[in-house]
Amino acid sequence: MYAAATAGFDAAAALLITQAKAYLANPSAGTLAQMQVQVVVLQQQVNTAMLRAARIVNPASQQHALAAIQAVGTVVTVMLSLVQSVSSKAAVAQMAAASTVKMSDVLPWVDQRQAAEIVAVHYGESVVMAQVQVAQLERVEIGAGF
Repeated sequence: MYAAATAGFDAAAALLITQAKAYLANPSAGTLAQMQVQVVVLQQQVNTAMLRAARIVNPASQQHALAAIQAVGTVVTVMLSLVQSVSSKAAVAQMAAASTVKMSDVLPWVDQRQAAEIVAVHYGESVVMAQVQVAQLERVEIGAGF
């Protein structure tokens, strides 16, 4: 069950990565608009999945599901931040308005240590530094309305 769900997330993330590479190769408003929509859709899917996993009654199954979903969610949050950094304030406001399941709704279910470890491995830095960055990123996203 978890493998099927995360496979769907992986496919959506792969599409977003392809769009990001296309944007970097040839920055255009159209490609940016596609990335803005796609990253919000993926973020919403991950947030919804986190809330569903939180309702699993078997603690071991719940932790397994949350860990699998969070691995994808951490990457999506970083991608969301990157897309925001090249978007106008109006576009970010529009993206946030499209986010109905807010980060603050899922934050109680996020394993901060796991998120920091994912970031630390990806960027080749210490977990302590990554924890600071993850916490800061979460505050920024919540402040932006995500």
